Amino acid sequence: MKFSCSSTDLQRVLGNIGGVIPSKSTLPILENFLFQLSKNQLKITATDLDISMTVALDVDAKEDGAIAIPAKRLFETVRALPNIEINFHANTDTNKISMKTSSGEYKLTGESSENFPSIPAFRGKEEVEVESDSLRRLITKTIFAVSSDELRPAMTGILLQIRKSEIRVVATDGHRLVRLINSNFSSADFEREIIVPVKALNLASKSANSQKSTISLNENHIMFSLGDTMLVSRLIEEKYPSYESVIPLENDKVLVVDKNQLLSSIRRISLYASSTTHQIRLSLKRNEVSISAEDIDVGSEAFESLTCDYGSEAMEIGFNSGYLIDILSHIDTEEAIIRMSSPTRASIIQPFTQKDGENLLMLVMPVRLNA
Repeated sequence: MKFSCSSTDLQRVLGNIGGVIPSKSTLPILENFLFQLSKNQLKITATDLDISMTVALDVDAKEDGAIAIPAKRLFETVRALPNIEINFHANTDTNKISMKTSSGEYKLTGESSENFPSIPAFRGKEEVEVESDSLRRLITKTIFAVSSDELRPAMTGILLQIRKSEIRVVATDGHRLVRLINSNFSSADFEREIIVPVKALNLASKSANSQKSTISLNENHIMFSLGDTMLVSRLIEEKYPSYESVIPLENDKVLVVDKNQLLSSIRRISLYASSTTHQIRLSLKRNEVSISAEDIDVGSEAFESLTCDYGSEAMEIGFNSGYLIDILSHIDTEEAIIRMSSPTRASIIQPFTQKDGENLLMLVMPVRLNA
């Protein structure tokens, strides 16, 4: 197999697909990229057996072939090169690989392409097209709230609800919940609810560079067609929690506050919170919110107050500072709305104005205040 290409182009492709490679695997072959060259198109594939990703790259081909190449060493080598042409030569009989540039040569040993797991052909039964910008936004606005608890597998992914007039994405870890509805969309003739692994969505978000993205589904898998990239992932076959039942409908205490001021204040005050609970306290009274924290174990405490728009009765409520920081960081508007009912019930946080065709809702559970 022989071809030449730009190191910058190869680095971009390997960077997109490298996230599929498992850090540790009982199958060493999974720590390789599969290179398949046909005419002037190089297809590079990576898989962890649950997720498979293939990227096509146009190259100057001289001899077709296929070989598996150690992923980490290849990527680190290409990343360390300047923008330069690479002349790539692989002997598929001996699996010896050479990469030559104008200033040097790099040799490594690969494996036979026959040892690489075969990627089954995907047959999608349902298909929908989404603007790539919208797809990225659906993912990035929710993915931070996904649970890492493997004992609750449904919550380690994002719930994707495809309806005839909207797409909904939901993520929760039991302490906070994010729901984003995009109604700038119509799916022709089907409705479906699936749970997509967070790793697959992270990869899809990074690779959605074309104007349009296509989502295809069958019983157990999802495929993202993202320009020159194809990503196939196994779905999480669990039942997602009934999230709508935990969203409060009558939170009548409404706080409108400068989002950036509140976010900056919480970041400062949280430095003085307990390293175990990360608890901060919001004390609300007419047109003023005070943020405070203390760590009794080390004798530290801090306090700040901000002007705001609040007209309900005085109230104190506690939150995990990290959860509030995450939520406020994902709000685009200058002001945020926080709707509360009591110190023990879930609060709703939303942008002051919703983006056209969107509805973003974030929920966070309070924590019990210390006496």
